[in-house]
Amino acid sequence: MRDIIDGFLKFQREAFPQRTELFKQLATSQHPRTLFISCSDSRLVPELVTQREPGDLFVIRNAGNIVPSYGPEPGGVSATVEYAIAALEVTDVVICGHSDCGAMTAIATCKCLDHMPAVRNWLRYADSAKVVNEAREHQNERARVDSMVRENVIAQLANIKTHPSVRLALEQGRLALHGWVYDIETGSIDAFDGAHNRYVSLAEHPDTCAVPARLGLAA
Repeated sequence: MRDIIDGFLKFQREAFPQRTELFKQLATSQHPRTLFISCSDSRLVPELVTQREPGDLFVIRNAGNIVPSYGPEPGGVSATVEYAIAALEVTDVVICGHSDCGAMTAIATCKCLDHMPAVRNWLRYADSAKVVNEAREHQNERARVDSMVRENVIAQLANIKTHPSVRLALEQGRLALHGWVYDIETGSIDAFDGAHNRYVSLAEHPDTCAVPARLGLAA
C-alpha cells in the first residue's frame, strides 16, 4: 500500500501542478465523448492505451468486460451505460477485451468456479460467446482462449444493443459502437469490422466500427 500512497504524493507534487487548468475545468463538469468498457485486469489501463487525459473517457471496468443484456433489474453496468448515453450523450462506445483474459480463459477451458459463485454467475452473460466458441475447432488451448476473447466482445456488443438508451441513440444516428481486442505483449489492437464480420488491425484500419453511427439499427 505504501507504494500507492507514494504514487499519490508524487502525483500531487509533480503531475497535478502541470494540469492545474485542466483540473480546474473538470472540478464542476465533465464532457467525455466515449464510454470505454474494459476488463478489470490490472494490465489493461484504458487511459494509458488510448493516451487520454482525465475527463476524456467514461469508464466501466469489470471481470470480462461484460455488459449484461437489459433486464427488469438493471445493475451498476446498466445504470452506468444509461447515464453515459442519456445524460452525458457520449458519441462512441468501446467494448475492449484483451489477451490472456482470466475470465475468458476460465470459460474457454471449462475451469471449475464453484469456489467463486459470484464470478461463475457473472460470466454467464458470456454464454452466447461460449456456445459459438465451443462449436469451432481450435489448434490448441491458447487459440481457444484467444477466440473466446474475440467472441465475447461480439457478444457484449449484441448485449449492449438491448439497452433502451443505446437502441434510441443508434436509431437517432448519434452513437457508434466499437469492439476492440488489446494484445498485452505487442500493444496492438484488433477492431471488429461489423460490415464484414471480421477483426482487422486498428492501426491499419483506424476508421473500423462495429456499428457506425450513420447506420443506426440497420447494422
